[in-house]
Amino acid sequence: MKRRFPALFLALMLLCSLCVTPVDAAPPANTATILFTHDLHSHFLPQTTADGGEGGGYARLKTAIDREKAWNPDALLLDGGDFSIGSLVQTLYTTQAAELRTMGALGYDAATLGNHEFDHTGAGFARMLNAAVDSGDTVPALLEANYHPSADNPDKTLIQQAMDDYGVQETLLLERGGVTYGIFGLMGVDSDDCAPTSGFALEDAAQAAERCVASLKEQGADLIICLSHSGTNRDPKHSEDELLAKAVDGIDVIISGHTHSTLTEPIVVNDTYIVSAGPYCQNLGSLTLVWGGNDKKQLRDYHLTPIDETLSEDPDIAAMVEVWKDKVGDTYLSRYGLTYDEVLATTDFDLNTPVSGVQENNGLGSLAADAFRWAAQTLTAEPYEGNTVAVTADGVLRAPLRTGEITTSQAFDVLSMGVGADGTSGFPLVEVYLTGKEVKAAMEVDASVTPIMPTAQLYISGALYSFNTNRMFFNRVYNARLLASDGTEQEIVDGQLYRVVTGMYSAQMLGTVKEKSLGLLSLEPKMADGSPVTDFNDCILYDKDGNEIKEWYALAAYLQTFGGEGVHVSYQETVRKNVSHSWSPAQLLREWNWVTWTVVLAVLAVIALAVLLVRLILRKVRRKRKKVY
Repeated sequence: MKRRFPALFLALMLLCSLCVTPVDAAPPANTATILFTHDLHSHFLPQTTADGGEGGGYARLKTAIDREKAWNPDALLLDGGDFSIGSLVQTLYTTQAAELRTMGALGYDAATLGNHEFDHTGAGFARMLNAAVDSGDTVPALLEANYHPSADNPDKTLIQQAMDDYGVQETLLLERGGVTYGIFGLMGVDSDDCAPTSGFALEDAAQAAERCVASLKEQGADLIICLSHSGTNRDPKHSEDELLAKAVDGIDVIISGHTHSTLTEPIVVNDTYIVSAGPYCQNLGSLTLVWGGNDKKQLRDYHLTPIDETLSEDPDIAAMVEVWKDKVGDTYLSRYGLTYDEVLATTDFDLNTPVSGVQENNGLGSLAADAFRWAAQTLTAEPYEGNTVAVTADGVLRAPLRTGEITTSQAFDVLSMGVGADGTSGFPLVEVYLTGKEVKAAMEVDASVTPIMPTAQLYISGALYSFNTNRMFFNRVYNARLLASDGTEQEIVDGQLYRVVTGMYSAQMLGTVKEKSLGLLSLEPKMADGSPVTDFNDCILYDKDGNEIKEWYALAAYLQTFGGEGVHVSYQETVRKNVSHSWSPAQLLREWNWVTWTVVLAVLAVIALAVLLVRLILRKVRRKRKKVY
């Protein structure tokens, strides 16, 4: 026993020495937890998911927030923009500011602006801010450093006054749990491109970020957070938030919205953690960083909490959402004779949104296009006698229709974008006229521009066409035919005018076809007399009571025509366009246009020139050999 004592004593002395903290050791680490969302898009209520479950809903989001804050009482709650536009509650945007007031009740500290906050134009954004202030409710701080009313905006004074009254600012200094946070907001380039009616001017993001970082550091910020509505992308050249992190030192965290990305792990660039939780209130993100004496931030925890049916609903938020639903019924739906949860039809199969960039038929796209065509022939004050071609685009189809009952709110969700000339939510249908040659060019947009711009993928009612992805760009379409109301196929005559019905946004995008096709395709929307369209408001379709026929209402009313039989099974395997990947000469060598002929002739000219050069070289070689011998 005596021999064991010295060994035991030495062991205890060694253990004690390890417990002594050296004088020059790093102080205890600071800890910061940030809860975050982005691209909520007015998803106040749960949505049915592909597996039959439910996702989203603000009452369940509140439960997830409360659970996180039980573990981290000092956690921030932040949002990366596009908190509006995406459900019927958005119809209260300019009058009730339902989104910001609910976010205040959820406990959000700050948010930035996304492009959809300007769907009601800059003036509508101002009215929303005024409604939020007038309510007297708690609302989150709004941060925006590089997006301001443009100098030539006629509503500049109105908008700026509303922003000042609300307290919209570039940066926010916030102390929580012994940590001083510096937060600022940014708008991205692509996001600005998606807000053509904002009336705002964009400052370079990196330039604005450098200014904000310097200011916040000078004010003593321990951790700097950027709320960015710019996004990430698989293509490094288009991953705006990664480019921002590379260009600007000192940003600790970027909460990245706009591209609807879901990052299961942070992207780390230049010591900046870039995080995204996915759109539509699908997840609540949580990021925890620690740092010590060297001020370098290290990741302690990162996780996404699914907002699904496993979470209970917070009763206060659930009651608040019911109030919004009632107001939607009283102020918006009453004019259509519909209610929020009214069942319009049933479906025995899912009608999914298109897979972006994948060129194929899509039942939801065909259903929407058919609804536009039906509405243009049925709901208008004056019936149209001739043939009508209706078009919708991938980019405006915002939500699927799942198996089971289809309600008013679900029909609205599919086509929830925009605002009409009447100032109310929803893009209206418009009618324009295109020549037969331009109708074929629209089909070519679907065939050739989609790989460059996936949201340009089109779904057409009233026409059939085929294209081969192995044919020459801008000459992929062949065998285009008009499909008359009686089901017969007719030739499309190049010089003849045809009535084309689509949504306001898609009609406005027709003017970009020339740019996106490098000048090889051109569409000029016309009035019925053949004169160019100068104002698409002159092309809006109205019903018998003088109301705009909204895209979503065309779909809702069309769904009601199916009655008890439900959505027709033809939409499960609908074929309006025949997409071929064949190398068959019968497809590749037919109906060439000038683009293909120009390329073929150019290739032949190059080959001929190469053959000529080879022959000249061989001739010189032979002559030299003759001289040698």
